[in-house]
Amino acid sequence: MRVVLQRAKNASVTVNGHITGAIDKGYVLLVGITHSDTLEDIQYVAKKIAELRIYEDEKGKMNRSILEEDGAILSVSQFTLYADVKKGRRPSFVEAARPDYAEGLWQAFNKELSTYGLQVETGVFGAMMDVALVNDGPVTIIVESK
Repeated sequence: MRVVLQRAKNASVTVNGHITGAIDKGYVLLVGITHSDTLEDIQYVAKKIAELRIYEDEKGKMNRSILEEDGAILSVSQFTLYADVKKGRRPSFVEAARPDYAEGLWQAFNKELSTYGLQVETGVFGAMMDVALVNDGPVTIIVESK
């Protein structure tokens, strides 16, 4: 599992002209699932993201989590995170999980994040989405399970 986390001041995802998810302060998560990911990967990454200390404390040091900041999550499925561009000019996506498998794990991941008390908004699995955000910092971090 691979997640690109962007700390955001606000963000939204739109599908066919309709906003499907929007947050104010929080994280935008671009979520890639590979064919070998399991529930353990989901639990590990969700816990890591919930507890990650990337908000500044009163001294300006990154020492606070999204839980302490009362932030929200905007989760967007993104199979292209497993693109392989080593050969040729067209990416290969053989490392990305098949859609039927990936969608179930992505839904489980979103549910796992909500068990930490986080508000979780989402895009639409498999849809063409317009994702808008104001990156806070900017802070962008890659979280992987393997």
